[in-house]
Amino acid sequence: MRRLWNTFLKGLAAVLPVALTVYVVFWLAKTAESVLGGPLQALLPADSYWPGLGLLAAFGLILVVGVLVDAYIVRRLIRYGESILARIPIVKTIFGAFKDFSRFLPAGGKARDLKRVVLWRFGTAQLIGFVTEEQLNPKLFGPDNQDLVAVYFPMSYQIGGYTLYLHKDELRETELSVEEAMRLVLIGGVTSQTTAGTG
Repeated sequence: MRRLWNTFLKGLAAVLPVALTVYVVFWLAKTAESVLGGPLQALLPADSYWPGLGLLAAFGLILVVGVLVDAYIVRRLIRYGESILARIPIVKTIFGAFKDFSRFLPAGGKARDLKRVVLWRFGTAQLIGFVTEEQLNPKLFGPDNQDLVAVYFPMSYQIGGYTLYLHKDELRETELSVEEAMRLVLIGGVTSQTTAGTG
C-alpha cells in the first residue's frame, strides 16, 4: 500500500506543475473574457461580437496601459495607488508579493530591474541577492562610495524582502539566471536536479 501511495505521489508531483500552469492560464483568459466580454456585447452589435474578443480587448488594454505608464502624471497616479495599498494590513502583503513578482517583466524595453544574481556572505551563511542598481545617486552616499551597489534580497514564499547597499568586493557572481535564482528563493531552496538543470 505504501509503495502504491509513493507511486501516486510521484505522478502527482509530475502532473501538478503542468496542470496548475494550464489552469492559471485558462483562468486568466476566462476572467478577461468574462469581465470585458459583457461590456463589449452591450456596446457592439450582436453579430459583431465573437468569443475571444474580450481576451483580445484585455490584451489591447494592457498595451495601452503600458504606453501610458511612461507619462509623468500616470506614474504619479500609479505610485499614489500603490502607497495606499501598502498601508492596508494583509492587502499590503499580497500586493508586495505580486509587486516583487512583476520584477520578472521587462519595463518598457529596458533591462530588468533585477540585473544579475550574486551571493553575499553573512556570517557563515550565504544569501542569494539580485543587483538592482549599480550607479547610485551621489546624493545618497556621496561621491566617494562609487563601489557600492543596491542588492535586493527577497524572502522565501514572497513575504517581503530587503534592499542593502553593499560594496562590490563583498559580492560573488553566480551563473544562475534571475528566473532560476528567484524560483529557488521563492520555494525556500526546495528543488530537484531536474528542475535546477532545465532553468
